Amino acid sequence: MAEHIECAVIGAGVVGLAIARRLAMSGREVVVLEAEEAFGTHTSSRNSEVIHAGIYYPTGSLKARLCVAGRKALYRYCAEHDVRHRRIGKIIVACDESELPGLKKYKEQAEINGVDDLRMLTTGELAEMEPNVRCVAGFISPSTGIIDSHGLMLEYLGDAESHGASLALASPVLSGNIDNGGIVLEVGGAEPMTLRCDTVVNSAGFSAQAVARSIAGIPAGTIPATHYAKGHYYTLSGTAPFKRLVYPVARQDWLGVHVTIDLGGQVKFGPDFEWIDQVDYRFDESREAAFYRSIRRYYPALKDGSLAPGYTGIRPKTHGPGEPVPDWSIQGPRDHGVPGLVNLYGVESPGLTSSLAIADNVARLLER
Repeated sequence: MAEHIECAVIGAGVVGLAIARRLAMSGREVVVLEAEEAFGTHTSSRNSEVIHAGIYYPTGSLKARLCVAGRKALYRYCAEHDVRHRRIGKIIVACDESELPGLKKYKEQAEINGVDDLRMLTTGELAEMEPNVRCVAGFISPSTGIIDSHGLMLEYLGDAESHGASLALASPVLSGNIDNGGIVLEVGGAEPMTLRCDTVVNSAGFSAQAVARSIAGIPAGTIPATHYAKGHYYTLSGTAPFKRLVYPVARQDWLGVHVTIDLGGQVKFGPDFEWIDQVDYRFDESREAAFYRSIRRYYPALKDGSLAPGYTGIRPKTHGPGEPVPDWSIQGPRDHGVPGLVNLYGVESPGLTSSLAIADNVARLLER
């Protein structure tokens, strides 16, 4: 016999936990269903841990709007809940004259998106701020920061549980169907169960499409294709040569091999970009030479042997190689015709930054 639950959130990554928190705090009975044995084991813990300002995203897109709103909300949340973070700032640089139009475009797009604190830097200011960076021009983004992503997820989970939500680990959604009484989910694991839900939020990251396809009654035409993009990160040995994040002008679908610094002071370079056919976190050390070439364009003092393999991350994509880069897809009942259902597809970076704003957006879709 099916057990009734008001709301099931599928996926306990940073976005799923933010949604569960938001819905629980609004008075809903919430259970979070996570296929893995811990929360946040995939995209949410294998990233740059950057609080993004909202610079690169197309005008009016969900990425642009929710990143800017989410960044402001996230800084407030971190301050109020003692989540470790630092508003470290980043500089975006052009390594040669050919990249100046791209740099100008970045700044113009950021201002359209409502990022109003950017400032062009003179070559003297750049040399003073980051003497180890070689470039011909750049600007600073003071509102970019770094964060303890695990600490953030712990805090979201604590908020959700304090408002009655529960987390079910090792509980994969195997199948489901839509009927007049709501959405029925068949959940596997050590203690399989059948849940009849009034509301379901599918926030399963790169498994979201597979979850949606497993639920009979969701129109197949509303479920986008599934693609994966893998990125490698290398760590730098020795004393950090940078005080801020450093991002070079890069191509459209990724931000290049950039500099990030974690809260412990460790410098990381990455990610690179590779299309893959299946989830595979193995580290390909043959990419090292390409990293050295890319990094030395803006950090020529990088010594041989100073990079060590770090980790890899995988981003969920709804487009493939050579296809236009789409916005996030956050589908409510008006989009697919299923009452009480929200599907989130392709929510990659800046998903962490935007997590609180995404949660508010999902709540509004369900309230309609």
